[in-house]
Amino acid sequence: MTTVAQTVVDTGHVVAARALTKRVARTFALATRLLPASVRSDVYLLYFVLRTLDDLVDAASPEALQVLNRVENWALGGTGGSRETEILAHLAARHPDLPRDAVADFVVGMRTDLSGPGFRTEADVDLYAYQVAGTVGRLLAAILGSPPEADSAAWALGIAMQRTNILRDIDEDLARGRIYLAAETLQRLGIHDLTQAERRPLLEDQIRLTEDWYRLGIAGISQLRRGRRGVLAAALMYREILRQIGRDGFGSTRPWRSHVSRQRKAWLALRSLKA
Repeated sequence: MTTVAQTVVDTGHVVAARALTKRVARTFALATRLLPASVRSDVYLLYFVLRTLDDLVDAASPEALQVLNRVENWALGGTGGSRETEILAHLAARHPDLPRDAVADFVVGMRTDLSGPGFRTEADVDLYAYQVAGTVGRLLAAILGSPPEADSAAWALGIAMQRTNILRDIDEDLARGRIYLAAETLQRLGIHDLTQAERRPLLEDQIRLTEDWYRLGIAGISQLRRGRRGVLAAALMYREILRQIGRDGFGSTRPWRSHVSRQRKAWLALRSLKA
């Protein structure tokens, strides 16, 4: 009898997942190469599923809701009946502690993107960042092996990375008619039009907040049973994007999108190996 695990491997999903990761997520792909070979393919597969959902939502694909519903059905104990749920079932069979509730929460975050984000408070932003990225941290922690008390650190690191994305992509999101920043924070800082306003006070405020999440998340990496260096590399490379925002003038040039050079990423990856 062919098992779900055999089906996933035999149909070449691992190859496709690895290729996708290398093509669209270079920072994550570099960090994944530092993970133990025993779990590397599982991490690629997880990314493949979550990125597929994210891409369908970003493209406002007509099938996005149907695919999300199937994944949610699996997360709530059903079968799902799709390529994505087959891969998730394969991962859950290999890693029995994989938190299905994290998958369900991820789907909620994807639905927020479909309907168009609108956040009143920083707590609202944190909730969204947890749903679309903290959940990923929790799922990765289950694959890499971690005690229950490490769950909050995985949650925090995901929030830090998503908040980094939000700050890096302000102009890109504005071009799509989207704002992922808290309305109360914009009001407090006297910002009524993000396209025209001086952004330095906003970015300094948000970078300080995001650095706090990085500190919480990085502190928990030592609790992972394997893959600590790979996760640390990812955290350091993503935090460097946050710091590059300052070097680029805190949004003084627009449109703008900070990025970290390959050489800098390689140096941070080597630094993680010495930690």
